[in-house]
Amino acid sequence: MTTIILADDHNVVRQGLRALLDMEPDFSIIGEAADGLVAVEMVERLRPDVLVVDLMLPGLGGLEVTREVGRRSPQTQVVILTMYAEESYVWEALSHGAKGYVLKDASATELIRAVRAATAGHRYLSPPFSDRAIEAYAQRAKDTALDPYDTLTSREREVLHLVAESYSNADIAERLSISPRTVETHRANLTRKLDLQSHTDLIRYALRRGIIPLGE
Repeated sequence: MTTIILADDHNVVRQGLRALLDMEPDFSIIGEAADGLVAVEMVERLRPDVLVVDLMLPGLGGLEVTREVGRRSPQTQVVILTMYAEESYVWEALSHGAKGYVLKDASATELIRAVRAATAGHRYLSPPFSDRAIEAYAQRAKDTALDPYDTLTSREREVLHLVAESYSNADIAERLSISPRTVETHRANLTRKLDLQSHTDLIRYALRRGIIPLGE
């Protein structure tokens, strides 16, 4: 039996995914999350075979969820299910450890194939993506300068995401179970590393980076 956790901030999407995947006799949905931080905690606690996760989530985005799941529950395979078709997102997802990348306008069969491929340890990319195109993008990315974002720690990335969602230091401290002073330290460190001068700069960076979606 393949155990699965679903992470999407839209309840109707999770309901549809559950209905679809429950039709497979060897699939078992063991949890749902509407928040990235909750998804990571749930995966660490339940240790599913597969996490199906949206790219844009409150609390912590799908790329960082993928990274944290790889660190905390390496036996769990991640399938990204998203509306974003940019090669940069696909490459980042794969480099963070995702096994599958499926677009939300894909067929139900593609998602099922992606889950089965991930369970077997194989990669699955939704059309129009191909391994060759992604490898070409990866080579171009390697030829560019080091991205300052890659110098952030896991905690600094969590704080960055929550600050971008306009959480206060006190709220972030409560969500991450750390002190407000520690939040201030992480916030100062990440703004220095990213060379951001103001909260507006941080929001613009988060939008440009895809940490929060346009219109959020």
